[in-house]
Amino acid sequence: MIRNPKERDDIEIGLKVNIVLKKDQRTNKLTQGIVKKLLTNSAYHPHGIKVQLEDGQVGRVKEIL
Repeated sequence: MIRNPKERDDIEIGLKVNIVLKKDQRTNKLTQGIVKKLLTNSAYHPHGIKVQLEDGQVGRVKEIL
C-alpha cells in the first residue's frame, strides 16, 4: 500500500518520515525523524500533514520512509 503524506490516516506515531521545516520551505530541504505527534486535525492537507518529531522539530510531511 502506498502511503500519502497529505492524508492524515496514512501517518502514524512512530513512523520514519522526511519533513520540511517552516524555515526550509523556500529551499524544500528535508529533515528526517520519527513522528511523535500529529498536529494537523483535518483528514487531508495539500502541503502535507503537520507533525512534531521526537526531537521536537515541527514541519509538514513530504515523504513517508
